[in-house]
Amino acid sequence: MSTRPRRPRRPTLGFLLIAVLLCWAAIGLAAASLWPIYQTERFVVLVAVAAVLGTLIAVLGAWFRWPSWALLLAGFAAFLAVGVPLAVPDQAVSGLLPSPAGLLELLSGIALGWKQLVTISLPVGAYQALLVPALLLVLSVTIVSVSVSLRATWGELGVIAPVVLFLVGIAFGPDRASTPIWLVLALLAVILVTLSWRRWRRRRASIRALARATPDAEGRPLATAADGGLGVRGILAGAVILAIAGAASIAASSALPPTGDRNVLRTAVVQPFDPRDYSSPLSGFRRYLRDDKADQVQFTVGGLPAGARIRVATLDSYDGVVYAVGSSTVDSASGTFVRIPSSVDQSSVSGKQVKLGVTIEGYSGVWLPTVGRFESVAFDPADAARLSDGFYYNNASGTAAVLGGVRSGESYTLRAVVPNQPSTAELAKLTPGAAVVPRIGVLPDDLTQHLDSYTAGKTSSGARLVAMLDGLKKEGYISHGLDPAQPVSRSGHAADRISELFTDPRMIGDAEQYSVAAALMARQLGFPARVVFGFAPRVSGSTTRVTGADVSAWIEVDTAEYGWVTIDPSPAVRPIPAEQPQDPTKIARPQSVVPPPTDKGDTNVNQTAPESSQSQPDALDPVLAVVLQVLRVAGAVALVVVVFAAPFLVIIAAKARRRRLRRASPSPLQRIRGGWEEFEDAVLDHGLQPPPAATRSEVAGVVGTLPSRVLAAVADRAVFAPDDTDPADADRVWDAVGELRVALGAGLNRRQRLLALVSVRSLGGYSVRGLFRRTARKEGRP
Repeated sequence: MSTRPRRPRRPTLGFLLIAVLLCWAAIGLAAASLWPIYQTERFVVLVAVAAVLGTLIAVLGAWFRWPSWALLLAGFAAFLAVGVPLAVPDQAVSGLLPSPAGLLELLSGIALGWKQLVTISLPVGAYQALLVPALLLVLSVTIVSVSVSLRATWGELGVIAPVVLFLVGIAFGPDRASTPIWLVLALLAVILVTLSWRRWRRRRASIRALARATPDAEGRPLATAADGGLGVRGILAGAVILAIAGAASIAASSALPPTGDRNVLRTAVVQPFDPRDYSSPLSGFRRYLRDDKADQVQFTVGGLPAGARIRVATLDSYDGVVYAVGSSTVDSASGTFVRIPSSVDQSSVSGKQVKLGVTIEGYSGVWLPTVGRFESVAFDPADAARLSDGFYYNNASGTAAVLGGVRSGESYTLRAVVPNQPSTAELAKLTPGAAVVPRIGVLPDDLTQHLDSYTAGKTSSGARLVAMLDGLKKEGYISHGLDPAQPVSRSGHAADRISELFTDPRMIGDAEQYSVAAALMARQLGFPARVVFGFAPRVSGSTTRVTGADVSAWIEVDTAEYGWVTIDPSPAVRPIPAEQPQDPTKIARPQSVVPPPTDKGDTNVNQTAPESSQSQPDALDPVLAVVLQVLRVAGAVALVVVVFAAPFLVIIAAKARRRRLRRASPSPLQRIRGGWEEFEDAVLDHGLQPPPAATRSEVAGVVGTLPSRVLAAVADRAVFAPDDTDPADADRVWDAVGELRVALGAGLNRRQRLLALVSVRSLGGYSVRGLFRRTARKEGRP
């Protein structure tokens, strides 16, 4: 006789439809977590096609009993067939057929698309081949989920694949919480329905098999009409639990909404472009003004509006040495440079739309010249592949960069918005905005004193800002230090150079120093401020030739009325007077007298006098600090454990209360009945399934031990005997119940005993009616 195992039966049509629909619901909800990444209608089409195609492969595999390797090959073939038109649509022939270049991008996207997703700004749309990871995920999850649901003994394990898809969507998503709570609850509801339906089918099959094998008194199989209610109760109980949990979750999320960024992969992955790896462009300010660079054309710009400035880089991080392009590593609002999939939405910016054509000539470097608020860039086709792949942008600062730098002869078309700017009269009425900028590392000496002298008598923030700018322009003189006929003007913008600007009898510098000084002063006045390095050419005709002599630096201050406002703090070019004798009384600039610090301030800031009884607080004992830290961590862990264990503790408490009420019944007969019911519930919790409407003897037969049969006989005799029940018999019954409970768990491992302890099988139906009754029924009543 052959010993080959029986092959599983093919799924019935009804079972197949329900299983597939439940899988589709879970996969659709899980795939919705990827929507914040893409936000394009192509993604919706991709999910629908991938789900249908994956289901078809899984159903055919279940019907014809394909092995795993056959499913893998079929899935990969389907991926190649539809991958290009779905995930790389720009490379599809006629929008439907794959091309060789498209297949190459499709296959490379399997390995490279994941990292590209976490190094690009969201949403990505259908940019390049970034839809490849989504297609691969949805197709593979559908094949796995439907195959497990149709073919596995424990088909409910098919819900694991959609859960993994949901978690991947969150991990690769934005660093701001964007998944609505209803989506999480909907996925949880589908999973609970799937588990309840599977459990109901398994229980119904067991009951029907047992009913067919157990004839009634007339020899006919037992009726199974009541088996449908077993699953209905479970589904209703799950719905109630889900409704309570959902209401609590929504209330908690409404009362305590998530704040700040969340840790996802894009916040943990090291970005390919870090501005801190490059020197500050402001440090090379004067090299553009040398004789060999001043007249050299750096780049040409077509369509530049009159008065527009060309931004090379925005500098918002000052450490006392250089003003640099900020990054996330220095607590900078400029954040992280990311790739731009298509364009940046600048619809909220009021200004003039411009389209510029830029051709690089003498200029070189990683910083890409832009104008206004960047919207999109299109590189010349000859260099588009390298420049597009290396293009990074920071929307907070408006700075663009290209890995590897731009070279002579390369060109691009730029679309941007030139923001509206306030007039000089309106500038005095502005108030500080709410933009976040990095902290100042070192404040130059004498800067605050001169700022106080400039703004004396001014009360409003805007008036103080205008007064500061007027003071710099009135006292300052321009000298680049390259002409021997001009006074010496040292380059650089470190804290000592800015201090020199204010301490020398003549304030001499150029845009490098004045922009830094003005930005630091504006910060002291409460305005978020930053320095912009770029070019300020004179526009003549349709094409503007930008030379080294057009180099400039200015500041931007954030205002509540206009956002970031462009201000040029440099004084006008004028003759520099001869140096006066170093006599403070003859200096034209007003002297700012700084009063000495009070003794009280010194006492508070520095140490107390030796005679004083005041003492610094003792440092915390290291051992005690470690103990407190351990207790703090242990308390947090214990709180989490209690929250997760709360449902199980409720189940255990409910069973304990039920057992106490049964044992404390007023009459011996009720105590014996309660003891038998306690034993019967223990049988259910330990996974044994007595037949429907089983007698005590039949329940004892399922257990199969002599003590259980004896207990059944004692309980029957007490119930049906005409004499009164002896109270000692009730005590002996409860002692036997305790021993039998121990015997039921004797052959189980620790995990099985814990599952029996928290099982809710004995709490279903009518067995919980007496949980909150404090008075037992009268003896003899049913």
